[in-house]
Amino acid sequence: MNSFLSFLSHGALPMAMLLPNALSTGRESEFATLARVSCKQVNSCEEAVEIWCGGYRRADADDDGIPCENVCHSVEQVDAIKSSQGC
Repeated sequence: MNSFLSFLSHGALPMAMLLPNALSTGRESEFATLARVSCKQVNSCEEAVEIWCGGYRRADADDDGIPCENVCHSVEQVDAIKSSQGC
């Protein structure tokens, strides 16, 4: 588990602040994502894919399959990360 998810899963933030999509999966520790997290706040494409898969649809505002284009640069890169994360 990366440091971003580790931070969230250790009770640093109340569960009520998590996205509803993350809660409905029953996999809170895997997809725990703050509603306030935005593309400006992620440091890697892996983090961007995590928040996108966790329900933050604004990450791919132009619907081209690439979330947070400030850190993700191709559909191939995103697909590889999604596959490794089980998204």
